[in-house]
Amino acid sequence: MPPWLLIPGAILLGYVIWRVGMATLRSLAGPAPGTLDTEKPPSVAEDVEDLEVYLVCGECGTEFKVSRLGELQIPRHCGEKMLVERRPGTV
Repeated sequence: MPPWLLIPGAILLGYVIWRVGMATLRSLAGPAPGTLDTEKPPSVAEDVEDLEVYLVCGECGTEFKVSRLGELQIPRHCGEKMLVERRPGTV
């Protein structure tokens, strides 16, 4: 085969292999965070003072009382995600 045909053929083959590899890696990565959410988070924080909602650390027992709820992002404490606990309200 003539060399003037081998060089462009090698470049084309390298490009095709690169495109297939990148497409495979993108498909394995999964969708971007938040693209599968069907409902939008509330834009205004709502008052949940009377619902008795707490974030509790499973390791050390630290508790945070939630008084206003917006876009819920569960914090980490002691390296673990905190648990959401709802307790009966006081009468």
